[in-house]
Amino acid sequence: MRINNNMSAVITNNKLLGNENSLSAVMEKLSTGFNINHASDNPSGIAIAGKMQSQINGLGQASTNGSDGISVLQTAEGALNEVTEMIQRMRELSVQAANGTNSDSEREEIQKEISSLLEEIDRVAASTEFNTITLLDGSCDCRTYANDVTRISTSNNVPDGIYQLKVTAPAMKATSTTASSAASYDVTEYFNNTYTRVETTTHATVPQLANYNFKEFIDQTTWTKTVKDNKYNPPVETVTGPEHGLGVSGSLQINGYPVEFAQGSSGEMVYGMLRDACEKGGALISDHDDPKGLSIQSYKYGSDANLTLEFSSVEFAKALGFSESALDKDEAGNVLPTINSVGQDAKMVLYTEDDTVVKSQFGTQATYVTDGRKVTINDTKGFEMSFMLNDGFAAGQKDKNGEVSDGIIKFNVTDIGSMALQIGANEGQQMKVRISAVTTQFMYIDDVDVTRRNGPEDAMDRLDDALSYVTGVRSQLGAYENRLDHTTKSLDTTEENMTSAISRIEDADMATTMVEYTKLNVLEQAGVSALAQANELPQLALQLLQ
Repeated sequence: MRINNNMSAVITNNKLLGNENSLSAVMEKLSTGFNINHASDNPSGIAIAGKMQSQINGLGQASTNGSDGISVLQTAEGALNEVTEMIQRMRELSVQAANGTNSDSEREEIQKEISSLLEEIDRVAASTEFNTITLLDGSCDCRTYANDVTRISTSNNVPDGIYQLKVTAPAMKATSTTASSAASYDVTEYFNNTYTRVETTTHATVPQLANYNFKEFIDQTTWTKTVKDNKYNPPVETVTGPEHGLGVSGSLQINGYPVEFAQGSSGEMVYGMLRDACEKGGALISDHDDPKGLSIQSYKYGSDANLTLEFSSVEFAKALGFSESALDKDEAGNVLPTINSVGQDAKMVLYTEDDTVVKSQFGTQATYVTDGRKVTINDTKGFEMSFMLNDGFAAGQKDKNGEVSDGIIKFNVTDIGSMALQIGANEGQQMKVRISAVTTQFMYIDDVDVTRRNGPEDAMDRLDDALSYVTGVRSQLGAYENRLDHTTKSLDTTEENMTSAISRIEDADMATTMVEYTKLNVLEQAGVSALAQANELPQLALQLLQ
């Protein structure tokens, strides 16, 4: 028996301390609900649980991101619904304007509403926002950079990269231009009555101008009128003049829109009447001081652009400065008092990826369609690129700086600019959302005008295309929205399953832990009792000392 070292008490105390530590760990699990409270509890388990927890948190936020994306798309689609309604209304107004019962003034009133709706479409495109992000002005579309073109639009199936082409011929309007000076002309008219025949001859002399100016051309034209009365023998002649101004009276129809001119009208008056007639007839007129001569052009570009000028006589065409060479001729070569001209579509060469001249990714099956200056390039697998050429751009043509262009256009298509929705817990798990610009320019309806000749018919055609454009954008948004709906459901399901998995690793099984707690509690009590007994053993040594 020993009293200095009570080994029984030491052994019992060590066991009791171990039971206390285990009981403390079990009580911590019971109080926290976690099976792993310290890295020492389960080193590999805590590493696995940490990664899984980051995934769970990311999946929860990704689901929220997807829901925010749906809200963005619903905001854009709601605005496009109103744009669709406005286009439908403008088409209805165009049909109304096409009715022959409407006068010019009534078409002007119709145009006021159309112009107001066009402004509203652009306002909606510029002001539709989500969290200060503008949605419909092209800010959320992929960027494409190019020279000498505008209104660039690419489909989702156009890969990013470099595309090049060469414009070999520019898009042109139907054009008719006065000569810098026309030949002098004579007009003879006859009037018969019961007794005699009156002959009236007008002789006009056209000025030779060093610097052409249409108003001065008319004002400086001189004419004399000789009336010969054959009632007498010899006939009596009366000479009037010389006078200045328009040499003869006559009429002109510009694309079917008529206008009457009086003899002797000033250059200011004639130019103003021509300008107004061009506006109503769907044509454009150049400045009166254009050194190349007064030019009347079709409003549109391309092979569908027609310009028809019908003069009351060849002499009247000369009075306005048009030479005989500019007038039409019949099969026999006789000069007609008409001018019919047609525009020209742009022509180009697409450089393909097999071409060694320049770097370009157009496919060998790529084709283009031109509508005046508007160009659409198509290829397989939904490839579509559209744009508008700058006025007069082509190889061999001079630019605004006077330099001759090579006609090369280089497109740099990027994947920058689209809205990237983070719909996954990890890097790179994104969904790109592209929202095309829905402005009047990109829909090519910015210049719709039903007051012009054939304006209502042209407006209906353009508005039909615009309606298809908007419905196409809305369809794409609907596809995005449906995809995001499935995405958020998938993320929620994955988050649920991963939460269940991590629970099996780090959550405490309360029933099992409670059993362990009960066992350790009993052992603790037994240990305390055993230690008390062990501490009594040295007392037995006193009996030996008695």
